[in-house]
Amino acid sequence: MNRRQLLLNGTASAAFLTAAAVFWRSGRISEARAETFAVIKTDAEWKQMLSAEQYSVLRHEATERPWTSPLLEEHRKGTFACAGCELPLYASETKFESGTGWPSFWESLPQSIGTREDSTLGMVRTECHCSRCGGHLGHIFDDGPPPTGKRHCINGLSLSFKPA
Repeated sequence: MNRRQLLLNGTASAAFLTAAAVFWRSGRISEARAETFAVIKTDAEWKQMLSAEQYSVLRHEATERPWTSPLLEEHRKGTFACAGCELPLYASETKFESGTGWPSFWESLPQSIGTREDSTLGMVRTECHCSRCGGHLGHIFDDGPPPTGKRHCINGLSLSFKPA
């Protein structure tokens, strides 16, 4: 095999793997969106009401860059709600500084979030989403503080803050 064949084969393999990943990921999102939620909007309606970045996170499970959310420094008493449907999700008393670059909470409000297994990125994680509209919030890890030991690592773009 010469260098040209090696490069062509490598390029073809990379293109195939990229296409497979996109197909697999889109199937996973479709499967997740097959759940029934109280708030249902068309894709066009979500795009109209959310910023492009919020749409990407809430509707397509993207992740915002760490240390970019203004809510990371939000320390007032109040409630963090879903940016998609305004369902109250987290009480400010459960927020803590995790040092990860995303707003973190040790517990959600009762029945405010749903979870499912996320095996993207070569690991198994617990993805969490709004129980009313299905908007992607972030992930839950087992390295949080007492009393739960959980860390809800949440995209600030998926939240709004309502002061007390």
